[in-house]
Amino acid sequence: MAFNINQFKSELVGGGARPTLFQCQITNPIAPEADIKVPFMIRAAGIPESVLGQFSVPYFGRQVKYAGDRVFADWNVTVINDEDFAIRNAMEAWSNAINSHDSNTRALPQTYKSTGQITQFSKDGSILRTYIFEGMYPINIDGIAMDWSQSDTIEEFGMTFQYDLWRVEGNTGVPTT
Repeated sequence: MAFNINQFKSELVGGGARPTLFQCQITNPIAPEADIKVPFMIRAAGIPESVLGQFSVPYFGRQVKYAGDRVFADWNVTVINDEDFAIRNAMEAWSNAINSHDSNTRALPQTYKSTGQITQFSKDGSILRTYIFEGMYPINIDGIAMDWSQSDTIEEFGMTFQYDLWRVEGNTGVPTT
């Protein structure tokens, strides 16, 4: 029934999930000393995508489509940089352990892959959903721009992580009926 505000309100039982009510945790297997700061310094992140690949089989001039393998897209976060550079230092150490800057040596996956999570909270502070990333490691640490014209701001840098899979843990949301 279009244009029925009461029906719309009755369907939006929880008043809508808020994108500001989240917290992330990343476990750094190489330099864990900054792990305690991560939940406070990740300013932006996202709930991961869910993508199924597909393939087609031609038959008499038609394409019959089938679901393919699941693809896990990169996970991007934005980190607030403090003057101690604690998180950046830890992430650079993690990245360097995966592939050394100077010697081009590589770590074994069992030593550099780790876990991360993003938790969505309700307006009352209860957990709605937690997504766990397994086999996670950094593939990109963005640079930090230095600019004399930037005032009244705090430095930030982006990070991109690759992971083997994600899963939902704990609550899976508030029922709507």
